[in-house]
Amino acid sequence: MITVQDLTYRLQDKDIPSQLQTLTELFAGQVSFSSSFGQEDQVLTDIIFRNQLPVNIFTIDTGRLFQETYDVMDKTTARYHQTIQTYFPERNDVERLVKEKGFNSFYESVDNRIECCQVRKVKPLERALQNVKVWVTGLRADQSQNRKTIPLVEWIEDKQLFKFNPLLNWSLDAVITYLDEFKVPYNLLHDKGFISIGCAPCTRAIEPGEDLRAGRWWWESSKKECGLHK
Repeated sequence: MITVQDLTYRLQDKDIPSQLQTLTELFAGQVSFSSSFGQEDQVLTDIIFRNQLPVNIFTIDTGRLFQETYDVMDKTTARYHQTIQTYFPERNDVERLVKEKGFNSFYESVDNRIECCQVRKVKPLERALQNVKVWVTGLRADQSQNRKTIPLVEWIEDKQLFKFNPLLNWSLDAVITYLDEFKVPYNLLHDKGFISIGCAPCTRAIEPGEDLRAGRWWWESSKKECGLHK
């Protein structure tokens, strides 16, 4: 049985294409990358498609995304001529939430916001990760205080899978340099001060000197997570 320590040892000294190739050999057909079409995710999408790696790429459409996010989705599939699978919230869950609490209940309390994230993000993610053994993410350690301690590879007990964070030690400058060098499509909101982009009602541009995730759920003093990455 492969452990976190085994997997970390096999991956730690390789470049990202080689790391992903190793994972697809160890877990054939069971490696999936979740993309929100942010800057980091576009780097990994380019690496996967340009190197023709057998990694499934999926995204979650919450139903409340920016038009600019949909634009970059279309630009990405057109650029690479590849399919990115989209998962949506369950209709009954959304209808119940809106009926009981209205369209903007997430502004009223942290509990309400987390409930909305559960319906629109977490539950679709659970469906997307069925039969997956390696979940690849675009998380970086310097995105927030909450992410500084994440490892390269971790075991997610409740999902019974490995989580792989290949951009862990990349800086934002390195991400932007990569996008420029390889002419990768990106969300135009990034040029307007939106660093971390989620749902439109829950995201604003950040001011100079603010934390990179300050624009997410800006009315809260929470840990700025939706539940996808506990």
